[in-house]
Amino acid sequence: MPCRVTRTTLRSMTHLPPPAEELRLLDAELRQLDARRSQLLTRRAWLVAALQQTRQQPPRPWASAQSPAAAPPRPETAAPSVQNVLLVLGGVLLTLAAAVFTLVSWGQMGIAGRALVLGAVTLATLAAPVALLKRGLRSTAESVAGLGLALTVLDAYALYAAALSGTGGTGYAAAASAVLAATWSAYGLLPVTSALRLPLPSALAAAQFPLLLSALAADASPYTITAALLVTAGLDAVAVARLAAGAGRITAVVGAYGMGGWGVLGAGWLSLTAGGPGDASRAGALLLLAAAIALGAAWRGPGIGHALGLAITAGLLVVAALGGVARSGLPSEWVVPAHLAVGVALLAAVRAGRLPDAVRTGFAWASGAVQALAVLWTLPVVAVVLLGPAGWLGRVWSGAPSDARAAAVVEAPWPPDAVAAPVVLVGVAAVLALAVRAQMWRPRARLGAVGLLWATALILPAVLEIPYAAGLLVLGVMTAAALYACRVTASAAQVTALVLALVTAGDLTLVSLASRSATLVVLSGLTALFAAASWRAAVAPFTAPAALVHAAALASASGAAADWPAARTALLVLLVPAAAAVLAPRVGASRATVPVEATGAAVGLFAVALAVTDPPMLALVLALCGVIAAGTALRAERRAVGYAATALFVLAAWVRLAAWDVGTPEAYTLPVTVPALLVGALRRRRDPQASSWTAYGPGLAATLLPSLVAAWADPHWTRPLLLGVAALLVTLLGARHHLGAPLVLGGSALALVTLHELAPYVVQVTGALPRWAPPALAGLLLLALGATYEQRLRDVRRVREVLGRMD
Repeated sequence: MPCRVTRTTLRSMTHLPPPAEELRLLDAELRQLDARRSQLLTRRAWLVAALQQTRQQPPRPWASAQSPAAAPPRPETAAPSVQNVLLVLGGVLLTLAAAVFTLVSWGQMGIAGRALVLGAVTLATLAAPVALLKRGLRSTAESVAGLGLALTVLDAYALYAAALSGTGGTGYAAAASAVLAATWSAYGLLPVTSALRLPLPSALAAAQFPLLLSALAADASPYTITAALLVTAGLDAVAVARLAAGAGRITAVVGAYGMGGWGVLGAGWLSLTAGGPGDASRAGALLLLAAAIALGAAWRGPGIGHALGLAITAGLLVVAALGGVARSGLPSEWVVPAHLAVGVALLAAVRAGRLPDAVRTGFAWASGAVQALAVLWTLPVVAVVLLGPAGWLGRVWSGAPSDARAAAVVEAPWPPDAVAAPVVLVGVAAVLALAVRAQMWRPRARLGAVGLLWATALILPAVLEIPYAAGLLVLGVMTAAALYACRVTASAAQVTALVLALVTAGDLTLVSLASRSATLVVLSGLTALFAAASWRAAVAPFTAPAALVHAAALASASGAAADWPAARTALLVLLVPAAAAVLAPRVGASRATVPVEATGAAVGLFAVALAVTDPPMLALVLALCGVIAAGTALRAERRAVGYAATALFVLAAWVRLAAWDVGTPEAYTLPVTVPALLVGALRRRRDPQASSWTAYGPGLAATLLPSLVAAWADPHWTRPLLLGVAALLVTLLGARHHLGAPLVLGGSALALVTLHELAPYVVQVTGALPRWAPPALAGLLLLALGATYEQRLRDVRRVREVLGRMD
């Protein structure tokens, strides 16, 4: 500090805070200023909006009572909408007035007056839009132009009513519509009226009728009327290709689709009802004309947006045309192959490089649709061959049929014209295998071709009516080939081959039911085939269960062939679950383990169902099932099956006792109690903390409760005595080892047995006492309990604690 600064000067200087504190104070002041600035800007914006609303609205005496933030009422209708409504309404009213004048007041004027009035009004109305367009009143000009067009229609009607009423109405309408279409087109194309949007669509709408009405007026044939519709549609298509986007083009599109649709329907009906080659050729020519129109629209109309659909339609129309001509000269069974041949020929156009992509794609889709419809036509034949043999289930071993068709058709009728079905299937399969070259679709096409060839081989024996044994051989070879094809690595192909193998095996099994020897041979062969195919792990989850099912069917058929009763046949069927239990560990942890075990269990249930009518044999079957289940339970991962084995053994014992007419309940309960107590003892040894109720409760209750019920209904003393002794032993064992379940269950059973035995004496004593004695004794008992209530509660708690400390 300089020496010149005195102490007095230092006292009078302002105190300055440290820089950090001063910076904090400045930041706080700036934040307050920013907040105040925001408030002021918000208030300013509100005031500006309020002033603007005040300027827009006229002053009202009650405005001061309203809130300054109130918004002005919103108009419900925009100004252009009001204008259009008024113009349209005015035009309609003028048109109605003109129509009334023409229809009512026309006859009151002479020829000159009529012509003068109509000409003057029409020309004035048609000329008015020119002046309106120059002034920029386009909407008004459109309304006046619409009125003028309507007046031309009234002029045409007035001319007909006044001077041409003797001519035909349909012919005059055709000529009038043509003249109106030409007049409106010329009016809409004039330079001074080209801005109007109404004349050109109206002209296109009127142009839809001249050809059709001319044909109707000339009493033309249906072929000529259909041609008129199609030519009109073609002209509409040309208009669509030449017009720019707008109302005119939309009208042309609607006309093309409408008239073309009616024309196609008419030509199709004529082709279906053709009585000979000549009529069919004319109908086919009409269909080809429709196809040419659709193809031209798809090719020459780049902006139409419907090229693919039109190309598909063109392809289908070509097939219908040529197929209809072929139908008139071919037998009925070859009609579908003829259509299929034309549909396949469309693929040649797909290979042509000069066609647009949309056209080639459309032809490809059309060809695919024809092939799909042809395949659908063959489905009834395939369905009869596949499902018809199910009728042998009600005629098992009734005798071998004469041929493969008789084996397939048991109760269902044979479809007509089925001789061409193999040709159709082979043709479509060839197209799928050779014509599809796209990398994405080629594998799927090949699988489809395989499926169609399989269907061909399936129905061919029935179509050719080959001998019954040869038909069985064909199905067997197909099954073996499909199982051999499962060796492929592609998952989709493997699944396809597996499905075909299973379906063919099912059909072969049904067909073989007609003959005993055929059934045995077929089931043996199928069992061997599926067992051999099960060595491949990929298909084993399906082929191994199929082998077991066929083996069970073979066992049942063998028992029936040996004239064994169904109960005895069950023993033969049990060989299949035993084999499944033996084979399941062999497959290890593969996916086939569970399907094999599940199939074995299902076959075991089937064996039980076979033996249910013979109780002794049923007991044996249940016991053998228990043995199989016990053997399965020896595996570490299947310990839980031991419960099922125990249940089967118990059921076997019960059925055997019922067959011996044993009515003693202990004979049924002890076989349950003894194993249950043994299992409980083993569990307690492994887990000393296990509760006695879990270990011994179910086993003891299984015998004590039924025996107690029987003892109460038994008039003799033997059962109560034995039950009491057993209950006493159980109670003592429970008390000795501090086990709650034996103590409570045994003690309860002992008390109830004792009560049952003492009940006659209690009744006798009760009868000897006076009637006032029981109420008196009850009252004394209640007094005693009330006096020692607290002590009794402590005793009950003590007993509960003692039982709770037991295991």
